[in-house]
Amino acid sequence: MKSVNPFPFSDDNKRYHTWNYYLRHRFGKKIAKVPLDGGFTCPNRDGTRGYGGCTFCTSSGSGEFAGDRTEPLLDQYIKGQAVMRHKWPDADFIPYFQAYTNTYGPLSKIQACVKPFLDRPEVAAIAIATRADCLEPEKIAWLASCCASKEIWLELGVQSVHDATAQMINRGHSYAEVVETVQRLALTPLKICVHLIDGLPGEDEEMMLETVRQINLLPIHAVKLHMLHLMQDTQLAYSYAEQPFPLLSREEYVGLVVRQLELLRTEIIIQRLTGDGASDALIAPQWTQKKTIVLNEIDKLMAREKTWQGKRAAHG
Repeated sequence: MKSVNPFPFSDDNKRYHTWNYYLRHRFGKKIAKVPLDGGFTCPNRDGTRGYGGCTFCTSSGSGEFAGDRTEPLLDQYIKGQAVMRHKWPDADFIPYFQAYTNTYGPLSKIQACVKPFLDRPEVAAIAIATRADCLEPEKIAWLASCCASKEIWLELGVQSVHDATAQMINRGHSYAEVVETVQRLALTPLKICVHLIDGLPGEDEEMMLETVRQINLLPIHAVKLHMLHLMQDTQLAYSYAEQPFPLLSREEYVGLVVRQLELLRTEIIIQRLTGDGASDALIAPQWTQKKTIVLNEIDKLMAREKTWQGKRAAHG
């Protein structure tokens, strides 16, 4: 007799709510993200909130796989689209404003970046990476109005709910600002995705679990999780060279992610469980380059422990 997967999204053969599951059920076909560089910067780089950016962030503003910012956005998009179509000929797309903080600047600049994609028939949705302290009311209102044309995702870099960690990594804003912004966004049709990093220096497993417990209580739609990458020419890499701190092993990370998934409500979409670091610039951990192995190990551990996303979630 075939075993029964207790997880409600079992037709995706996973025990967590995958991004692929959501996109297939929402749009009825393969959807691929095309990463773009809109030419923005960040408030913790230019002196508004600090200098140097987050200590883990590269000079590309976490946009290693985004387009070339010297090229027009539509040119970046068409090039990226061509690469994706080679793999998925019938796919539709999500232009993803990935590099730096893509709502940091005047509303007119944001409008100039987003408007060209609102009427394109092959664009299923638009994703915008940003920060909680760069979403003023007029920006939220305009982006919410775009939801009449396309699904709009705002991806908020949070990384940790612990303010001591945020200060250590030069984040430039508090967790209270995150909560306030998410509450305002929740009054609109905008979709909210929160980015979290496991393995930040000074954080133990309980702190990382507490981050997920707190995020689970927010009215968000999705989460991205990944292991800390030590990248060349970042402040964190320089600090690590002078005074190394513990990095999670693959086994530790897999176990931690399973515990974190158990704490997240089943309706929260898991957009990512492991991240990319450009191989020519990645210092450590090298095991993060083998994404398929990491994802398979998460699946196997969840099956072995007969667990699933939301098993231990608080529901408010």
